[in-house]
Amino acid sequence: MSGKPEGGLLAEVGAIAREAGAAILAVYRDEFTVEHKDDASPLTAADLAAQRVILAGLARIQPDWPLLSEEARAAPWEQRSAWSRYWLVDPLDGTREFVKRNGEFTVNIALIENHRPVLGVVLAPVTGELYVAAEGQGAWLQQHAGGQWQRIGARALAAPAVVAGSRSHGSDTHGFLDALLGAAYQPFPMGSSLKFCLIARAVADLYLRLGPTSEWDTAAAQCVLEQAGGAVLDLAGEPLRYNTKPSLLNPEFLAVGDPAVDWKRRLQRARPA
Repeated sequence: MSGKPEGGLLAEVGAIAREAGAAILAVYRDEFTVEHKDDASPLTAADLAAQRVILAGLARIQPDWPLLSEEARAAPWEQRSAWSRYWLVDPLDGTREFVKRNGEFTVNIALIENHRPVLGVVLAPVTGELYVAAEGQGAWLQQHAGGQWQRIGARALAAPAVVAGSRSHGSDTHGFLDALLGAAYQPFPMGSSLKFCLIARAVADLYLRLGPTSEWDTAAAQCVLEQAGGAVLDLAGEPLRYNTKPSLLNPEFLAVGDPAVDWKRRLQRARPA
């Protein structure tokens, strides 16, 4: 479907994401060093450059809204628990893919209201693909800066299902997926939050994540997928929610393109005892 998303806040956040993407590519195209954080995850100058751009940009457009980001010290739960609206940011999702130079990394910016992502922007800096979504506006893809906008939508589940999976985070999902789908499926490895975007644009059907992720890893892309007609569910079949507890780790989850399927029943059948 042609057209374009509404302007205003969504357009401003999309522009900030593109600015952050340019800062990332300035590092990506040169030699860079890799440090490691306390959890052993990699950190580069690109993560920090994107963080500075996003913080400055969001402060310009909405200085009163708090911000939670992977590359900034998190506010204590006593403070966060009172937030009804805040930005949730991963300046560079997929740093392992960045280090491998395979292009499968993203800039993620989400707006959370009452524990739900109501605006989401996901940029793939290398390809220039920009996904944007907001509640009531649908989900949109711009293939490159200045390009035409395309409205995107997830598809109905059909066999064989295409299953997006992590390229760099190994977990044995085969048995779970066999029980969940009851049929053969086609794997589609992909880095970062782009897995959600594959489902949102009807290239893949689902993504099962067993193992830890953080809230900033999923929020922006969850908004894109939900506004494209899909859903992101915990393994009890309930929608993934944000800022509901002191920990910033997500539960294990399933992202799907076809919410008409009774995923709750399938999950109950498939979950290990």
